[in-house]
Amino acid sequence: MPDECRAGLHASWIRAGFNRNAAPVVFPANFQLPFPLPADTLAMSQVPRHRMNPSSSIPSTSLRPVEVEPRLVRSPSDLRQTDKFDVRGKHVYMIGIGGCGMSGLARLLASRGASVSGSDMAPGKETRQLQDLGIEVLFDQKAGLLPPQCDLVVASAAIKPDHPEWQAALRRDIPIKLYAQALGGCMLGRTGIAIAGTHGKSTTTALLGCMLVDADLEPSVIVGATCKQLWQGCLQTPAGAQGSGFRFGKPAIPTGPLAGKPGILVAEACEYERSFHNFRPLMACITSVEADHLDVYGSLDAVIESFRQFASLIPAESEGGYLLIGHDGAHRREVASGLPCLVETIGHNPQADWVVEYEPATRHVTLISRSAKGFSGQIAQWQMQIPGAHNALNAATAMVLALRAGGDVSALAQSASHFRGIDRRSQLIGEVMVESGGLPVRVYDDYGHHPTEIEVTLRALREFEGPQDRGGRLICVFQPHQHSRTRHLLNEFASAFDEADVVLLPDIYFVRDSIEDKLAVSSADLVRLLMQRGKAARHIAEFAQIVAELRAAARPGDLIVVMGAGPVWKVAYEYCGVI
Repeated sequence: MPDECRAGLHASWIRAGFNRNAAPVVFPANFQLPFPLPADTLAMSQVPRHRMNPSSSIPSTSLRPVEVEPRLVRSPSDLRQTDKFDVRGKHVYMIGIGGCGMSGLARLLASRGASVSGSDMAPGKETRQLQDLGIEVLFDQKAGLLPPQCDLVVASAAIKPDHPEWQAALRRDIPIKLYAQALGGCMLGRTGIAIAGTHGKSTTTALLGCMLVDADLEPSVIVGATCKQLWQGCLQTPAGAQGSGFRFGKPAIPTGPLAGKPGILVAEACEYERSFHNFRPLMACITSVEADHLDVYGSLDAVIESFRQFASLIPAESEGGYLLIGHDGAHRREVASGLPCLVETIGHNPQADWVVEYEPATRHVTLISRSAKGFSGQIAQWQMQIPGAHNALNAATAMVLALRAGGDVSALAQSASHFRGIDRRSQLIGEVMVESGGLPVRVYDDYGHHPTEIEVTLRALREFEGPQDRGGRLICVFQPHQHSRTRHLLNEFASAFDEADVVLLPDIYFVRDSIEDKLAVSSADLVRLLMQRGKAARHIAEFAQIVAELRAAARPGDLIVVMGAGPVWKVAYEYCGVI
């Protein structure tokens, strides 16, 4: 998942009112943007968050946060495939440039001929890499100083309208776009492929990017996680390569049946705050649709409707529009019925258009076309490096999209068989010896923070590692992410740890929630439900205490899985002595 969907994102944006009769703003003769701009300054007024009833699992009112469409006359949903996003020769300033998605977008904009600079709160790996490329990055955001020549400001979704640099742009009448709006604009004039769904977005995006690289299709890719194989593909990446969440490809597809068509741009499409409504893909997938981000949506029905709106952005089949959607678990009938694009389903279900068979013991995957257009019978076979039926499905989804983009099936299967995963997704951190001559404790880190993600990941790791076969236990350290998610899905969380023998929970990671939400639920509530189900569970508030507990109680042969979207990864690294 991209940084725009992570901790710290604000949940209320202001929809601007526009004076459509105002005279246009006068810019230099050589200045172009894809949207006409209003002359009046936008009035910003805060829309209150909905209040939550602590005893209820849904919001007590239908009010929800509203997205900003900063300084645009028309809604992003009015964008057409024929529109253009021309930044060549323009200066683009990016607020929050060091985020995983924003840093990738900065390079993408620079590759399109823009002069790019930006700011962030503090130096980091991404900002250093940008500086090495000649992109100026500042770290004093409080001064609100924008470059003298500035044609467009792009703000990370973590940036609020009261940010000093946002306010400086308003005072100077500089147009502002959010990350998703700018990335959606970059899809215009490209062969855009968007990866959406409640689960599996980052892994599927990275897989697809690597497969397309290995098939010599030279894609541009933006994924919200680090993948060591993304830049050179799974077949050519040397040992010790640095990870990246971005890859820059060619402006035209160089080979295959789509040779000469606009270059491929693969992007992870996050549903938080409906940001994926800004994307303009030619092809897309929806891996799954479940209740999540209920602080934004309020109900599963609203989530389904949002995915329906995203799917409706895909062009008609006659224009190359294509949607691949999960046969099960994606509400495919509500989301995809009646769409003008070609729609196909994928899943382990034998009734799907694309059927995925998986053998857990060997991690062997077979992709079969039952009724997919232009394909018939067994299409490909490969063996996964990473465990789990869910990862087999992610790889098969990427395989189908790569085939539709013109990839050679043998190259794609080889690529899939060499994919080693992405950071923080079932990532082996190390081994710790706890007894001389005994078996080591193996330690994994994982980003999972939704009940379904927890369940499938723990099952996959138990199958893959088999701690029970070497006299060990599966110990899960899980940090709940966001109080409202924990409260809405409390019972689902309680049933998600059946594969774990021991569950240790620190305090809930506080992000975006109201104080009312924070007071309504705690990690102790989840521990109580886990204990009622017969699970050995404890609430240990601080990370340092958890590390101490693991060092005192871990046994030879144990498997430790540290999970959560917050900073709980530190537990795995500290226990292994990496930090």
